[in-house]
Amino acid sequence: YFSKIVERSMMPITVILQVTPIIAIAPLISIWVDSSQMATLICAFLVAFFPLLTNTIAGLKSTERNHLDLMKLYRANKYQLLRYVVLPNALPYFLSGLKISTGLALIGAIVGEFVIGPISGHSGLAYRIIESGYQLEIPKMFASVFLISITGILLYNAVRLLSFMILRNWHSSFSEAE
Repeated sequence: YFSKIVERSMMPITVILQVTPIIAIAPLISIWVDSSQMATLICAFLVAFFPLLTNTIAGLKSTERNHLDLMKLYRANKYQLLRYVVLPNALPYFLSGLKISTGLALIGAIVGEFVIGPISGHSGLAYRIIESGYQLEIPKMFASVFLISITGILLYNAVRLLSFMILRNWHSSFSEAE
């Protein structure tokens, strides 16, 4: 259900983009993209996408062979195998990747804004950290860092709640203690 040809052809590009620091790519993105907000979004996407992709691929590949064979005995077609066996098996992996990616997206946005903000005059929380650092306004720096941290915690808990709501009734990897 996951094409080895697609995986082998896309993996080099994926690895190159994943290992290249976003702080090195952000200035190029700001040159190529007119909008500083779009450039920051692209930075966040580049940082967050790969853990999500990696976890989803792992989930798609981890389907028990016995489950597939059983469904084939019941004459399930490829669509039914994908819908009833492969995707439900991959969903916890996807949601785990999403938990990781939300925090990384925030980091990517902050790093992108650190690099792109001063160039474009874009004023977000990361830009406020830089600005207040230059002006030695330490309380303003801490307030910005605090707001970023609260945003990260809220994003993580939102995905955690989403995971619980989706998986609680039908997947053994999720218990009520989660």
